[in-house]
Amino acid sequence: MSRHSQVRESSQLQRRLEALNTARELAEGVLPEEELQSVYEVLERATSRRSLSAGHTVVGFFGATGSGKSSLFNAVSSSNLATAAARRPTTSAPLAGIWGEDGSGPLLDWLGVQERHSLPGLPGLASAESGLILLDLPDFDSTKVENREVVQRMVGMVDVLVWVLDPQKYADAAVHNDFLRPMASHGAVTLVVLNQIDKLNDADTADVLHSLKGILERDGLDDVRILGASALTGEGIDAVRGAIRDVVIQREAATKRLAADVSKAAAELFQVSGAGEARGIKANTKARLATELSTAANVPVVVDAVARSFKRESARRTGWPVTRWLLRFRPDPLRRLNLGRQDTRPELNRTSLPVAGAPERARTDAAVRDFVDEASEGAPGPWRASIRAVARESREQLPDALDQAIAGTDLKTSKRPFWWLLFNSLQWIALLLAVGGLGWLGLLAALGYFQMPVPEVPRTEGWPWPTLMVACGVVLGIVLAIFGRIIGGWAARLRAKGVAKRLKTAIAGVAEQRIVEPVEVEIARLGAFNAAIKTARTG
Repeated sequence: MSRHSQVRESSQLQRRLEALNTARELAEGVLPEEELQSVYEVLERATSRRSLSAGHTVVGFFGATGSGKSSLFNAVSSSNLATAAARRPTTSAPLAGIWGEDGSGPLLDWLGVQERHSLPGLPGLASAESGLILLDLPDFDSTKVENREVVQRMVGMVDVLVWVLDPQKYADAAVHNDFLRPMASHGAVTLVVLNQIDKLNDADTADVLHSLKGILERDGLDDVRILGASALTGEGIDAVRGAIRDVVIQREAATKRLAADVSKAAAELFQVSGAGEARGIKANTKARLATELSTAANVPVVVDAVARSFKRESARRTGWPVTRWLLRFRPDPLRRLNLGRQDTRPELNRTSLPVAGAPERARTDAAVRDFVDEASEGAPGPWRASIRAVARESREQLPDALDQAIAGTDLKTSKRPFWWLLFNSLQWIALLLAVGGLGWLGLLAALGYFQMPVPEVPRTEGWPWPTLMVACGVVLGIVLAIFGRIIGGWAARLRAKGVAKRLKTAIAGVAEQRIVEPVEVEIARLGAFNAAIKTARTG
């Protein structure tokens, strides 16, 4: 493999590792912790392996008791190391044959291999400086727990896995269910050797190899290389050496192994998550949520109070001065709701609206639930639950936030229309006219009572001016009061409409902050997770 290709593969692996780590971080709190921990362990192993010697390829020999694994190791390495290992006091410890000792120490320390043997160049396998490390490992079906633990650990750490099977137990469920099938994504760094073919004739060997290939295909290892060999007679040993040599020469086993680990971890994480993207938040969905929350928060009650308060104030400002004072005894609807004033600290503003009862709470819950269900449609189960959870958490604070939003909305109560001043001025002019007429009539009556000369009163069309003044003043005051009420009702509806719009905007702001934004964050989180998983799986 060329240097340029190695750099490209390494760069792609780095991107996939970063994407897998991103997916893991995004999935925290959503997917099961054990799955995330498994991904974290893969990332840790990858980081550790990439920091160690890239010039060495670690090939592990795995096999069951009686498969001839150690004998095959000796035959391939042209040594008797495994035979010597049988006399070691600790049989659970792996053994390493090394071609190219320089730089192998930290890698073997990380692998936990203490027994190490530097071997001379072997034609067809490796030169003295090839950077090949062969590991002879304990039997994976050993009765000793520590032996099985070593095998399980090494399965996750070596660069190339050589599975040594024998004609008697090549279909054993233990090796296929516990090891080969779970490692189906690692076919590019897996080699299967059917040992002890010297016990079979040619026809039987062909049949067993064909049967083994079918089993491996069912395990998902379609592209794995299968070789027949005999450690006893040496048949097929050169082919095994050649396969290992090819891997070493290409210098890409470690990268392929880590890439396979990433693919497997990403696939498992994706399976736990499930496929799908959330539908997302639409404008009409947000509008519907705001409308439902407005109703639940008693916005119609406030709007009605604004209209009635404006009508009351209009009547008080434009009504007949003789009777308008009676309106002071009618309570202001807004004041009763503790509205119509702005506290210097808006966060302390509160209304006196009725406390949300069961119907209002149910309506709020239903509005939020419908909004979340529509926005999260299409999302996988765990993510849909996460989206619902953030909305549910925010929903608990909604009643207080909605009440504060209503209390903090400017209802424009301090704004007095110009026509109030005009009508009020005309009313007082009309009243003064009527009072002036009454005073004139009273003066004439007093003069007559005391038998004093009564001056001639000007007349118009036969009507004395004092009488006309009283009549015009009273009629004008009543007409102004009637028109004031008509105009006041029309203006009250306009003001109520404007207030309703401002209140709905305030409610929509609360909904945006408390419900929409947290849901949007979770939906974006799912989208980023899916993108990261896709990159981690395919590069």
